Amino acid sequence: MKAANTPARVLIVCMGNICRSPTAEAVLRHALAKSNLSIEVDSAGTEDYHIGNPPDPRSIRHAQKRGYDLSSLRARQVSTADFQEFDLILAADSNNLSALRRRCPAGLQHKLALFLESEPLPDPYYGEAGGFERVLDLVEERSTRLV
Repeated sequence: MKAANTPARVLIVCMGNICRSPTAEAVLRHALAKSNLSIEVDSAGTEDYHIGNPPDPRSIRHAQKRGYDLSSLRARQVSTADFQEFDLILAADSNNLSALRRRCPAGLQHKLALFLESEPLPDPYYGEAGGFERVLDLVEERSTRLV
């Protein structure tokens, strides 16, 4: 079931598509399923560093502790078609939002926003375990509000 003004397809974007965006994809997908909402969720990266690779093992491990399975996800880069095919494209931070704005056709810019609305989703890649837990906390909170 989908309300008339609810997006049918949501894309979440970070830089490499191995930490933040796959985590957000899995968490939002889970929240939507629990609410019986049929909305497709995908993730991608603005860069091509990790195409075809699974999420960072730390992302997989921390998500798994909370009941989310990231193991089947594979990194991909945002494509030109994504701007047409997705109704809402949510960037992890302002750098990725800027990269999306540069690539997005002028008539589709309205689809772009920050995942956390007014603040960046911190990148845990170079940090410790606490960073991955913080990302999960923020993503769970935002996913609940989105649903």
